[in-house]
Amino acid sequence: MFDLDRWREIFQSIQKNKLRSVMSGFTVAFAILLFTLLFGIVSGLSNSFKSAFKDDAQNFMKIRSWKTSKPYKGLQTGRKIRLSNNEYNYVTTEYDKKIQFQSARINKNLTIKYKNNADRYGVIGVHPEHQFLEKTIIDEGRFLNEIDLKEHQKVIVIGRLLKKDLFGEKIALGKRLNVSGSSFLIVGVFSDDGGDREERVAYVPITTIQKMYGNNDYVSQIILGFNPDLNTDEAIAFGNKLEKDLRNKMSVHPNDQSALSVRNMAKANQKVNSFMFVLYLIVIVVGSGTLVAGIIGISNIMIFVIKERTKEFGIRKALGATPKSIVAMVVQESVLITTLAGYLGLSLGTFILTQIGDSLEDYFIKDPSVSPVIVFGATVVLIFSGLIAGYIPAKKAANIKPIEALRAD
Repeated sequence: MFDLDRWREIFQSIQKNKLRSVMSGFTVAFAILLFTLLFGIVSGLSNSFKSAFKDDAQNFMKIRSWKTSKPYKGLQTGRKIRLSNNEYNYVTTEYDKKIQFQSARINKNLTIKYKNNADRYGVIGVHPEHQFLEKTIIDEGRFLNEIDLKEHQKVIVIGRLLKKDLFGEKIALGKRLNVSGSSFLIVGVFSDDGGDREERVAYVPITTIQKMYGNNDYVSQIILGFNPDLNTDEAIAFGNKLEKDLRNKMSVHPNDQSALSVRNMAKANQKVNSFMFVLYLIVIVVGSGTLVAGIIGISNIMIFVIKERTKEFGIRKALGATPKSIVAMVVQESVLITTLAGYLGLSLGTFILTQIGDSLEDYFIKDPSVSPVIVFGATVVLIFSGLIAGYIPAKKAANIKPIEALRAD
């Protein structure tokens, strides 16, 4: 039940002891401020890691090859390992149930020309499912399809900035580009969250590139998206087995990372999650330490305050006040000071993080912030802290006999 007289007494007590109230609040406000800033910085680090992979599917795998650095089965060092349609088809057939999307890639750097505008751009030969692996967003037209591959069509899907370079604000869809002497029809324009570099490339059917350059079945890379139903451990085990099987198939030493490697996003995510868990654990330990220090600080101040008010409590008891009412008054005052100071520290910390924004991106801290869950948790801790800080000394003081309290110095 709301007791107006009790709240008046509490505010009168705070007003009469301004320095004590400020000091009590400062310990809590500083603890919460530090706690908020630490969590915000760790959150900014987490955002940086997420941003680094935002243009790739989270179930992304990349298979690449180069030259051998170790002899194997009588084969010499320096042997060039080349992926081909054969390996692509092998992966598709052998691991069909564990793969969601799959594409091979051939990377070229070619001159693309439209009328008087020309420059060199990345031209990548891909399969249709590449769109989902790179999170390509089609703004106009369409992406490549199976018919384009089967018929070796000279069609091209260009990035938003590539279109801007060559066409400005004019329509590009349906126009033809000169790609190193060959005419390609623009069937789509895309955007990509990966940034400017990702939007200054063009995609063409991989079969068309193979036919135009060497008329062979070689590919630069094989990328795939493993089945999202696989958990992290299963995805890592799948990637390891895939790498082992390909090494065996292509006669590559089991430990020769130079010749053949599989970059598995599941492994990267596991490492990032482990790193972030350790960081959050450190912050929780340090932050909890500051909160405990704040609680101890306000508790010590409350003990001193209650000692000063011992006579007052004696008079109250002599006039009929119950120990419960005295404890309730002290606890309410403690909770009020703690909660207000805590919210001040939380608000100040949130404001500082907002002002920082992306200014610390050079230090891998992107958009530092505090989640609502942390705010709710901090609120609960604040209220509980105020209860503890006020209850223990108040309970002890309320149990003193009136005659002893009146004799206290």
